[in-house]
Amino acid sequence: MHSRKVIAALALAGGLVAPVALAATPAAAMAGSCRVELYDIDAGNVADRDGRDEVRFLVGGNLFPRLNANYFGMNAGGDGDPGDFEDPTSIILNTQDVVFDLRETDGPVWGRGDSLGTVTASGSTCAGLATGASTIIADTLTGTEQTAYSYVVRLEMTAL
Repeated sequence: MHSRKVIAALALAGGLVAPVALAATPAAAMAGSCRVELYDIDAGNVADRDGRDEVRFLVGGNLFPRLNANYFGMNAGGDGDPGDFEDPTSIILNTQDVVFDLRETDGPVWGRGDSLGTVTASGSTCAGLATGASTIIADTLTGTEQTAYSYVVRLEMTAL
């Protein structure tokens, strides 16, 4: 007899507590900030006639890669990973945006170069993510400077 009363009391208590916990969780778990990082870059065509672009990313005033190399060489049909660019990353609030600007540089001074296009990660996307959740932002950058080029750039946004 006592076990039925205990089970009934626990079920009742659980029924009263669980809806409150579930109602409080989504609002409390929404992201106030996000980490945005390069996820992948693929070259369709490249801008240089020699079939190779020397590219960098400009993110928040910083050029990537910056330490181990002055650029990453992309050939037509090539694939670049975050480590090839020394992992360009930015932290934004859910009210901010961050721009990843793909730049083609020329030597012997490997500066900012020319913009091939930008991909923007929006803070409003961050605001819609639950803490720990992530999403991929993809954009295709195209143009005709020196020759026709196309790059697919993917960013990963993770809610903090």
